[in-house]
Amino acid sequence: MAKKAPREMTGAELKSMLKSSINFKSLGGVKCEGLKLEEEDLKWWRDAKVGMFVHWGLYSILGRGEWARFNENIPKEEYEGLAERFNPKGFSMSELTGLAKEFGANYMVLVSRHHDGFALWDSEGSYEGFTSAGTASGRDFVKEYVEAARKDGLRVGLYYSPMDWRFPGYFGNYNPEGWIKGKDVELIESRFPDFKITADSLRENAELMKKQCYAQVEELCSKYGPIDILWYDGGWLAHQGSDTSSAWFWEPVKLNQMVRSYNPKTVINPRSGWEGDFYCDEGSHEIKGGIIPVPWEKNMCVCSGTSWGWMADDPVSDFDWLIRMLVNVVCRDGNWLVNVGPDENGKLSKEVTDRMREIGAWLARYGRTVYGTRGGPIEPVDDVYGTTFRENTIYLHITDSMRFAGMTLPVSDYTVTQCGTMDGEPVSFTQDASGIRIVLPEGLTTTKEEPDVIIEMTMDRKIEFKKDSDIYFTGKE
Repeated sequence: MAKKAPREMTGAELKSMLKSSINFKSLGGVKCEGLKLEEEDLKWWRDAKVGMFVHWGLYSILGRGEWARFNENIPKEEYEGLAERFNPKGFSMSELTGLAKEFGANYMVLVSRHHDGFALWDSEGSYEGFTSAGTASGRDFVKEYVEAARKDGLRVGLYYSPMDWRFPGYFGNYNPEGWIKGKDVELIESRFPDFKITADSLRENAELMKKQCYAQVEELCSKYGPIDILWYDGGWLAHQGSDTSSAWFWEPVKLNQMVRSYNPKTVINPRSGWEGDFYCDEGSHEIKGGIIPVPWEKNMCVCSGTSWGWMADDPVSDFDWLIRMLVNVVCRDGNWLVNVGPDENGKLSKEVTDRMREIGAWLARYGRTVYGTRGGPIEPVDDVYGTTFRENTIYLHITDSMRFAGMTLPVSDYTVTQCGTMDGEPVSFTQDASGIRIVLPEGLTTTKEEPDVIIEMTMDRKIEFKKDSDIYFTGKE
């Protein structure tokens, strides 16, 4: 029997259906039967819930964000000269993987190569050999990372940018019908004064960039053992359109079929132009709305989000705000991937490490309400409460105890047999046809130090597991 095609849903319908603040990246990616992982293959990732992202590279020397090379139009020789300063002699990758464990992460994603083209491994496919192994440090940081992550029991994720600002063809290659026109010529001339601009030269140069992409992705998938997550970013061309609109150039189905040939179970995000195994919401905007019926991940920074790469004075987000963000994500059935940006020596500020450990301490205490759970079954109420569940237990996460007082939880399918705090203190409740009303014990209130009051409810039977909806978000409005 042929598998039923997924329902196509526009981006506008997504927002309307969920009344959500969510902003998924790369909607409408290319589809390919058999390439997307089955639900059981994603189970470990859904159960993992929390990951740590790391943006680290030459831009970490400048401390002005990972887009400094492009934004400031730094000359090639000047920027690439930074590679001779990128030599963190006292750095051990276990410092970062160890922090990830203290933070409570079950997986990591390391930026192996950002848009500037500098590869953090010994990459034979790198254009002009622009790698950490071939410059001052002489080190393969990807190798060090995968070894340290596996030693610490973390699933291994690698970020990779197909695009590369070093190629003039990137800036001229913007659609399958034509190449540069008008102001794009001026941009290329200003950045590549020695490059002779013709349609053929741009096309050939763009193909070199594509060749590098395929070679490097193959290296990452073949040299370091099974890669658990491949996290693309930057499939768009000439800073126009989106990853999806440039899929004609990258041929992402072909690219990701190669990935699957090395590890059939690698979890792949949607940023290559193929639809991917899960959706991404990027940035520090808060998550509101209903439970999201597809696999998804919130990607954000522990600092302000002004930059993913290191900035010396980037303020660290408040503990209570971060905990509420975590709760809002998992109660809507998502994963939480939180970024840190080490400096040129691979070091993080005390403020950052303290905050990550503070969250880790919270997860050590309340992790059973997060890890291995699914969002629901009760729809969240923005800024008041949400739920997660496992087996016959519902965890009620209350983020505003004053507003919660007197509210009725709309539960009619299950009967509460036991209700208590996470410390085992019984909690009074009543239940009738309209739902469940809980009376919080005196003194159990949300505060800046305790931003999430959690109530554990044991139900009369196992919560019915609602499978992910088979939806394809087209991105069209």
